[in-house]
This record gives sequence, structure tokens and C-alpha cells, in this order.
Amino acid sequence: MKFIDEARIEAIAGNGGNGSASMRREKFVPFGGPDGGDGGRGGSVFAQADRNINTLIDFRYAKKHVAKNGENGRGADCYGAAGEDITLRMPVGTQIIDMDTDQVLADLTEHGQLVCLAEGGIGGWGNLHFKSSTNRAPRQQVDGKPGERRMLKLELKVLADVGLLGMPNAGKSTLISHISNARPKVADYPFTTLHPNLGVVRVDHEQSFVVADIPGLIEGAAEGAGLGHQFLRHLQRTGLLLHIVDLAPFDEAVDPVAEAKAIVNELKKYDESLYEKPRWLVLNKLDVVPEEERAARIKDFIKRYKWKGPVFHISALTGEGCRELIYAIKDHLVALKAEEAAALAEPDIRLDDRLHNVERDGSEG
Repeated sequence: MKFIDEARIEAIAGNGGNGSASMRREKFVPFGGPDGGDGGRGGSVFAQADRNINTLIDFRYAKKHVAKNGENGRGADCYGAAGEDITLRMPVGTQIIDMDTDQVLADLTEHGQLVCLAEGGIGGWGNLHFKSSTNRAPRQQVDGKPGERRMLKLELKVLADVGLLGMPNAGKSTLISHISNARPKVADYPFTTLHPNLGVVRVDHEQSFVVADIPGLIEGAAEGAGLGHQFLRHLQRTGLLLHIVDLAPFDEAVDPVAEAKAIVNELKKYDESLYEKPRWLVLNKLDVVPEEERAARIKDFIKRYKWKGPVFHISALTGEGCRELIYAIKDHLVALKAEEAAALAEPDIRLDDRLHNVERDGSEG
């Protein structure tokens, strides 16, 4: 299936039905009075997150989604039926933006999450509501309200714990296929990966995490060069970025340090918050480097790159060093979740201070 991570749709809710201006006409019942029923509510348009869907491709071809109108009220106190709601199933991770206001209406982050995109109009009143002691035969009724109509932009940002970053042919797809259940296309030419791939890495029976592999970046990606810039948004939800570097490029004229700096520069130009995320350096393709040269080449790279963060040297092809990397990622994510939980559980200090300043007699000190 083709991967589509952006779409534009129109959500049109149903109009409310009109109220009825009807009089009771029945044998042997003179002056029957008003009996016009209310109009039915218009149908609403909802969006629901579904973990079984992984692309927005359906919305590329079905752009207009219209709910049914409410039925008009009728005589004999008959109320109009409500219009049927429609529910659009979308991938978990979809962000819904109102194109007229640029407001984010919803962020579908959990399976089953349901949000209203366009609310149906309320039904109008029938003349039954206007009867009074001075107006025994009211002729007025109220028309139903129109339903909401919205132009929406859908953006899919995959939910992953770890994102892989690097130049084309750095070995990202090989790594994700070695450590997870993902089976992306792997080949010895650039831009083999054309859309994001997700893989679940199982550390043990109880612990796992999700890795996202996006198409490789090239210099100028922030301005639209190559493919990777289209998918950088998928790294925004991750808790850790792995910068994969080809330590032994086939072309000897290629400088891995210059390429690594170019990637980081593109990241910074695209999104400052993405640049500030925790980032580890992963030096790949050790199997191609002669064993006696490895230590010197790694040391030279780190010195020229001026890197002071965590460094891992691996071979995604043979699996060398991958186990250590997996366990380090697991420990980092566990610590990250513990920090988030502690932050949520932190009491409000201002409230505590206020309570301590209350005197025994109830007055504040």
C-alpha cells in the first residue's frame, strides 16, 4: 500500500430539520390547537483513531464527507428523525488542523479516541412550543440551524520512541530490519527507503519500544531537496534520535564528518525543537573497516566531529554492537518515562505554601 501522510478534506455536518406549523384536525375535536413537531438534529462528522490503519491514502481520493440532514417535523406531534452521524477512521498519530484558522482541532494519539470535526445543526421548533393563553393557534415555527462546515488538513506523525536519522545509504533500514520485526527494502543504492518504516524492538517478554526509519536526508533537505524533508515530522514525537553515520563510504572522496555535520545543520534549519531532542551518534558499517583500523578511525571521527555525547559503533549487517545499543536505548526510555511520571505527580508548591500560612482560627497569616 502507498504511504500517504498528508491529506486535505472537507467535513460537512447535516442541517437541522425545520419545525412544523401544523394544526390538529380531528373529527369531533374543534379548536384542536397546534401539533407541529420539532425538526431533527443534523448528523455530525466524527474522527476516530484506529491502530489498524497506517496511512491517510483513503482521504486522498475521498475529500468530501457529508453527514445527513435532520428530517423536518410533522403534524400530530411527530418530531423529525435525527440525521445519521458519520465516523472517519484515521491512523493513530493523525493531527487534524482547521485550514481557515490554523487551529489544531485534535491530536489522535490513542486507539479508539473519538473527536467531533463538524457538529450537526439543531432542529427547529414546531408551533407546539408557541402556544400560550393569548395565542391558541400559533402559526410560527423555527427553521433548523445549518451544520458546521470545515476544511481540514490531516497530518500523520507516526508514534515512535526512537527515530533514525542519517544520509541515504547510511544503513538505517539494515539496522531496523536487524533489531526489529520491520522488513524494509534494503539495497546498495541511495533512496531505497521511500516512506517511513516502523519496527517494534522487543528487549524481553515485558519491554519493547518502537523505532521509526525515515528516508535519508541530504544537504538542502530543509529547503525541499531529496525525500527526507517530507517525513521529518515523523521524528517530532520521538524521545530519542539515533544519528546513523556510514563510517566506511564506498566513495573515498566522501567525508563522513562533513556529511554528519550537514545532517545536523538540516535538522536545526527544519525545526529547532527537533534539533534539541536527545541525539546519539551511531557509527555504522564496522564490518567493512579492517579490525586494526577501527579504533583509530572512530577516534579520528569523534575528534573532527567534536562530539561529546553518547557514541555507539556497530555493524547493522552482522549485528555487532547492536545488543549494547538496544539495552542502552531501553534504559534511556525507562528513565525518560520515570521523569515524565515524576513531573506529573509533582504537587503544586504554591498551594502547599498557602495551606501552611492558614492560622488555626481560619484566618490567613
